[in-house]
Amino acid sequence: MMKMTSITSQKPNLREAAGWLLLLALSVCLLPAPAHAFCGFYVSQADTTLFNDVSKVALVRNGDRTVVTMAADYRGDVSEFSMVIPVVDVPLREQINVANPALLDHLDRYTAPRLVEYYDPDPCQSPDFDRVVVTGSRINRADIESASPVYAGDGRVTIEAEYEVGEYDILILSAEQSDGLISWLTDNGYRIPAGAEEVVASYLKRGMKFFVARVALDRHSGSSVLRPIQIAYEDENFMLPIRLGTVNAEGQQELFIFALTRQGRVETRNYRTQKLPSDLDVPIYIKDEFGDFYRDLFTHQVAQSDGRSVFLEYAWDMAWCDPCAAEPLSRGELRSLGVMWLDDGRDGSPFQQRSRQGVDVFVTRLHLRYDGESFPEDLDFQITGDRRNFQGRYVLRHPWRGDFGQCEAAGQYAESLVSRWDQEAKTLANLTGRDAGKIRDRMAAEGMSAASLTGWKQQPKTPWWRRLWGNG
Repeated sequence: MMKMTSITSQKPNLREAAGWLLLLALSVCLLPAPAHAFCGFYVSQADTTLFNDVSKVALVRNGDRTVVTMAADYRGDVSEFSMVIPVVDVPLREQINVANPALLDHLDRYTAPRLVEYYDPDPCQSPDFDRVVVTGSRINRADIESASPVYAGDGRVTIEAEYEVGEYDILILSAEQSDGLISWLTDNGYRIPAGAEEVVASYLKRGMKFFVARVALDRHSGSSVLRPIQIAYEDENFMLPIRLGTVNAEGQQELFIFALTRQGRVETRNYRTQKLPSDLDVPIYIKDEFGDFYRDLFTHQVAQSDGRSVFLEYAWDMAWCDPCAAEPLSRGELRSLGVMWLDDGRDGSPFQQRSRQGVDVFVTRLHLRYDGESFPEDLDFQITGDRRNFQGRYVLRHPWRGDFGQCEAAGQYAESLVSRWDQEAKTLANLTGRDAGKIRDRMAAEGMSAASLTGWKQQPKTPWWRRLWGNG
């Protein structure tokens, strides 16, 4: 049986209701091979600000309980903003909240794909010139409110409940016909995109109600940033409908999902969840254009998957990070998102100040670029129990610069550099779809070519038959 639950209570309310939700998207390490391991010096991150038409959703899942926090990068007059969220039954007032935008921003920074760098040592002073030593650290419901149905004038819709939550006026509506609902919303000043009737009708046939929110200007602070809306519910199904989000879309949209669980990584059941290529060496000049690089990388990977994959960008135990793009969320922040299973402790204490024992929050970051054609179904999730760590991580390896003729190891190191730079060019081309020849030209201009290696004389390549049979 599905039950609504309070955001602020650890125990679910016993009132039976439903919680199907829909976002209308309005708007010391010793590393034998640094590119294949974590750590490194953190350089920069690729957060959600790199993309347009972004919606961010945090999903906190524990058993059948889910708390959803939804934010969209709405741009425009707040008086024209509206959000429509279908629900199966009438949510209680205490199940609805507004959240601090900083919560999702912090999650974004913490889980964002990152760029790290290493510095090669002097090969003449290190017997293992292909080993790099770097230092790093592990960071280690109140009375139930109810409302009697109020019939709205002409009978097109029924107002099941009406709430004031922060700067939002919220109505819970039911209707028999989608055209009646849409026309009522339009007549009452809500901006509903053309083409929504068919999708709305499909949900009304299932008996769903509609949660409609718009900004109350007399309670609005005047900020151009709208606070995220948060709803708690219980449902055995772990999913996020997205079909309405494609109705008003001008092209494809970006959706970032931050899922927090006790068990482990979250993935989609009905779409392929695909790890982004990660842990790869890229040319050093990417340091100055990491945002452009990551946009190109993601666009190319979407194209390679025919636009039908959900991409895993991060999966990690929040007790620590390696390297840290931002501090882990504090206990207070996590509770504000709906994480209610934490052991007692100071609300403001970051996890790294406490032992990992008893800390049990695993965060998954998913990213999809979607429209109605590529994602015709709602997102259906599962918790895998897989706690293996993953992050979108890209590596810069700064070469040692010296006289490559001063010792035999330096010459061998120079030979390896030429091969490494060639592979970096190929990697960048494969990741982004950029022209490999232009990449090599750019690298050469930046001093990453054989000609830049002072004192090194490239040995002629040994013919294949000599490599096979020796020099005899």
